[in-house]
Amino acid sequence: MTETLPPRPAHGAADLPAKWNPGEVEGDMYQRWVDRGYFEADPSSGKPPFCIVIPPPNVTGSLHLGHAMDHTLIDALTRRRRMQGYDALWLPGMDHAGIATQSVVERQIAVDGKTRHDFGRELFVEKVWDWKRESGGSILGQMRRLGDGVDWSRERFTLDDGLSRAVQTVFKKMFDDGLIYRAERLVNWSPSLQSAISDIEVDHKEVEGELVSMRYGDGDREIVVATTRVETMLGDTAVAVHPDDERYTHLHGTTITMPITGREIPVVADDYVDPSFGSGAVKITPAHDPNDFEMGRRHDLPMPTIMDEAGVIAGTGTRFDGMDRFEARVAIREELAGQGRIVAEKRPYVHSVGHDSRTGVVIEPRLSLQWFVRVERLAKASGDAVRSGETTIHPKEQAKRFFDWVDGMHDWCISRQLWWGHRIPVWYGPDGETVCLGPDDEAPTGEGWRRDEDVLDTWFSSGLWPFSTLGWPDSTADLQHYYPTSVLVTGYDILFFWVVRMMMFGTYAMEKAPFEHVYLHGLIRDEHGKKMSKSKGNVIDPLEMIDEFGADALRFTIARGSNPGTDMSLSTEWVAASRNFTTKLWNITRFALSKGASADLELPAPADRTDADRWILGRLREVREEIDELLESFQFAKATEGLYHFTWDEVADWYVELAKPQLEQGGAVAEGTQAVLGHVLDALLRMLHPIVPFVTEALWTALTGRETVVTAAWPVDAGAPVEPDAVARVQAVQKLITEVRRFRTEQGLPDRRSVAAKLENLAAADLTGHEAAVRFLTRLDAPGDDFAATATIEVPVSGSTAVHVELDTSGAIDVAAERARLGRDLAAAEKERDQADKKLNNPKFTEKAPADVVDGIRARQETALSEIERIGARLAALPES
Repeated sequence: MTETLPPRPAHGAADLPAKWNPGEVEGDMYQRWVDRGYFEADPSSGKPPFCIVIPPPNVTGSLHLGHAMDHTLIDALTRRRRMQGYDALWLPGMDHAGIATQSVVERQIAVDGKTRHDFGRELFVEKVWDWKRESGGSILGQMRRLGDGVDWSRERFTLDDGLSRAVQTVFKKMFDDGLIYRAERLVNWSPSLQSAISDIEVDHKEVEGELVSMRYGDGDREIVVATTRVETMLGDTAVAVHPDDERYTHLHGTTITMPITGREIPVVADDYVDPSFGSGAVKITPAHDPNDFEMGRRHDLPMPTIMDEAGVIAGTGTRFDGMDRFEARVAIREELAGQGRIVAEKRPYVHSVGHDSRTGVVIEPRLSLQWFVRVERLAKASGDAVRSGETTIHPKEQAKRFFDWVDGMHDWCISRQLWWGHRIPVWYGPDGETVCLGPDDEAPTGEGWRRDEDVLDTWFSSGLWPFSTLGWPDSTADLQHYYPTSVLVTGYDILFFWVVRMMMFGTYAMEKAPFEHVYLHGLIRDEHGKKMSKSKGNVIDPLEMIDEFGADALRFTIARGSNPGTDMSLSTEWVAASRNFTTKLWNITRFALSKGASADLELPAPADRTDADRWILGRLREVREEIDELLESFQFAKATEGLYHFTWDEVADWYVELAKPQLEQGGAVAEGTQAVLGHVLDALLRMLHPIVPFVTEALWTALTGRETVVTAAWPVDAGAPVEPDAVARVQAVQKLITEVRRFRTEQGLPDRRSVAAKLENLAAADLTGHEAAVRFLTRLDAPGDDFAATATIEVPVSGSTAVHVELDTSGAIDVAAERARLGRDLAAAEKERDQADKKLNNPKFTEKAPADVVDGIRARQETALSEIERIGARLAALPES
């Protein structure tokens, strides 16, 4: 893909303010990108497709760090592919978030003392739509602030007409195929919502409760059972023991009398029971415990439900009917105690209890008539897609977790007792008929026909997201071009809840897995690795970070910490450090522009390049190749870290510094430096753009005079082949300059003070052509006729060759500082010698290691010994302090 927009006639440092102030420009810059259609995809373009669908945020949501991580990484992938010449589509949209959204509106009307039932279904749903139109979706504006390069012309919503049509189509198809059925099963029941909820909507918390041991039956037909939920004993239909537990063999097939109710319940033998735990007997309440439910099915036990939808005891025929479940818990325990049935009570008893994540109310396992998806066939197809390589999971270690889920899935409860959502397309007739309708079918009419009251689990419609958003069930151009999508980026924490469901629906409805790659990132924690929570006061608001430091700083911090499948830590200080990086990038580009650097200049011929030019162009080529390899394998942290160090440590700290004396020379050398500076910054800004789009847009357009970097070509031909000899000379110069600067610092010489110095052995080290640069960057003047050295620095730079720097510091040197400096060098050399000795004195190493490796260790040993001798002589020559 080549940049087709014409260059502006004038550009340079004058186009850039002295400081980068992201808050002043990011909003307008983003809107310009959108207005000019840079993010819009075109299936008729003839370009290869690249498609990512956004993990749809809830319509009630606001941008949090999880979103910021998702969106930063997706945007980086999409922007890079767009620059590489792909028809890149990042498709945006929102989830209707059934429970969350309905709860928002119910809280609003509760202020006036009303419930949804006061309005009726139709009017209440319209009120929710009103809220959505007026207040919902604020996160979309927040996505703009982060810089999301999404195609806004294709924005979707899980309840829009097209996606609703897709939901009804797939429901009908699955119903007809026998994959959807209705049955009484145990579900997570929220008494506050009066609906079944999914596993992801249940928070398990450690709470202090009580473990009550109570006696059922009497005499030789007595059994002690324990429970944390005494009230459920009203629904017990059996007591279970292990078949091999000799204590209870005589009770097999008999019954015991329940306290309070007086009912006779059987004693059953079941391998599930652990005879070593407690009394070795367990009470079975099939309608209110998942394990009990399974035992109830195995033994064909009655399953009475003893609570209504609000968690109130009902239908037991006892005085406890009408009591709240927790009120009943206390009353029943007291009555049992009064009857002498309480054997033991353990308080506090800390155990894990499920809570409704939205309301905080304890959930109730409850037997309920619900709609289910039969998942065995669908889950197998999903697993096969990953096992065959049709879909690749990154990092590969997460594939095991994927298989654990799909290979052991239980049927999925898809119905919710809500009003906001996709209503189940099933009608019931007066004579027991059940009719499922597709989107083009007419609903049955006549007396006695009624539609199912429930709506579908939100995950049902979001599971269709990769293809419903592209126009399915119609065969649209988008669907043909972009499906299967290229990559899914999401957190490993919703691998089961969302990723698996999309895989099941895609392999079923499209007969192709929905993604070529699934990249699972970790979670963001605080700087100490702790989970962020409001109660701990360690939550970082990404919008506040953007306000203070700019979107680029937040994005860079996230990308720099994003290792596949691994949690990352984040602090305000790290975002501030990333802001410093954008400032450094700004300053070096302004400097380059002020010195006439331009991306339009032709690079000098290889023979006319300085060693510094050759070195930085070779490094640029290496870095570009490394970054490509890392980003192709979703190694965002390593790629970002590499760009950081190349920018700061090599371009800013060394090439820009080495360029300064070259620019001072004027003539062809200066012109070549201007071209190399422009070339390096052009490529560097393009490589950084997917991660930090705003600052790179401002700098690249100033550097090149072109309209935008968004559609510029990825720098495939950046840099030049590495020239080892030039690299070795530059590294020697860097070492020499570093040692002289360190000496100056330790001697307390002011940075601006020049001192006379004589440089010897430059020719032996092949550094003659670099003397001017060394003097320029270390403020060393040429020696005069009256030069008298007061200090000598020996810097090994090429094998055994040392450059001697003799300085006239106009006074005695600080002997103590010089001894300390040489002492540190001596310690480092001795450590190197000891490490080499340890390896070379180990026969296992010398006999098994490759010969070139052993030779390399011997060379390091010889160099260390030479250094120890040299430094020792220098220390001996110093005067007493």
